[in-house]
Amino acid sequence: MALLHIDAVDTFYGLVRALESVNLQVHPGEFVALIGANGAGKSTLLKTIIGVQPVSAGHIRFEDKEVDHRRVDRNVRAGISLVPEGRRIFATLTVQENLLIGCITKRVRRDMTSSHLADVYEIFPRLAERKNQLAGTMSGGEQQMLAVGRALMSKPKLLLLDEPSIGLAPLIIKDLMGVFRKIHQGGTAILLVEQNVPLALEAAQRAYLLETGRVVLEGRSAEIMNNDEIRRSYLGMD
Repeated sequence: MALLHIDAVDTFYGLVRALESVNLQVHPGEFVALIGANGAGKSTLLKTIIGVQPVSAGHIRFEDKEVDHRRVDRNVRAGISLVPEGRRIFATLTVQENLLIGCITKRVRRDMTSSHLADVYEIFPRLAERKNQLAGTMSGGEQQMLAVGRALMSKPKLLLLDEPSIGLAPLIIKDLMGVFRKIHQGGTAILLVEQNVPLALEAAQRAYLLETGRVVLEGRSAEIMNNDEIRRSYLGMD
């Protein structure tokens, strides 16, 4: 049974259809990539899953329960967590204060908070070193670590990653992708939105290609990597 099951979902911004009859599945512990050009609707789909953007038609089920009309906080408590594009950290709060915000919606028991922090600091030792530093004074890579760490504080079953590589140096991106693999190996399912197609396909087990709000291709990452149209349009190969 799929952990996340998206069935014929439509989403509109006013009169503009952003998603059209989207079907997508993520199974427990699976790493799935959602690729496509800028403006294809990738970020919109993640916002729709978490509950920021309303569903106009179709259904979203998580652990076989309908979540398409739930508030964001209820979806987080159910086990879905989003790392938004642009990080959205709280610049005037410390690193640790930002992390603790990740526990609020989940309503983590106070006696469990220290354990959650310890787990995040084990994944990101740099955050432990800078836990009392104001988040706004950190580098872009460190802020991305913080955004991921904040999402992990709710112990999600499904982690949604929205363009985590944007604006980062290649070495930082490589380190982050290693972290995502470690998170996935720990049993957390991941749905990664990424414009860097080779990066996404290398990391994920399966992938979906979104074009103008519609899924036009899906399959194992290796199969998609070898698709002639993908190679021409997204990998720059003839």
